Amino acid sequence: MMGKTEITFEFDSSSENESLARTVVAAFLARLDPTMEELSDVKTAVSEAVTNAIIHGYDGEPGKIKIHSWIEENTIWIEVSDQGVGIPDINRAMEPLYTTRPEMERSGMGFAFMEAFMDELCVDSQVGQGTTIRMKKKIYSAFILS
Repeated sequence: MMGKTEITFEFDSSSENESLARTVVAAFLARLDPTMEELSDVKTAVSEAVTNAIIHGYDGEPGKIKIHSWIEENTIWIEVSDQGVGIPDINRAMEPLYTTRPEMERSGMGFAFMEAFMDELCVDSQVGQGTTIRMKKKIYSAFILS
């Protein structure tokens, strides 16, 4: 596979749309013929990023979440962004088990899962302006086929 191909889509920040986001990215990734494990890793990371935007970014209030994803060679990049409240302390937010919403019985493992399932994770956030999560994963099954 040569060149770069990309998609961008935006949706309401409701929990019903988390599975939509996961499914759209999975369908986009399918062109690289990923293994079931690679596909599952990407879907889990997207789910965690979208759920973070809904619960923490917008605190259950209406908002928009945008996903921009592109594939180049055998690598997928995924950006999940919101215009929510932002993260005051990114390093603390990324600590395993840290959660700002313990009353929701959240595990505080969202960023840890994203880091574990993707090759790279970058979080950019401005308080009051929103957050963008950038993730990257190399699909080795595509590399073997090319």
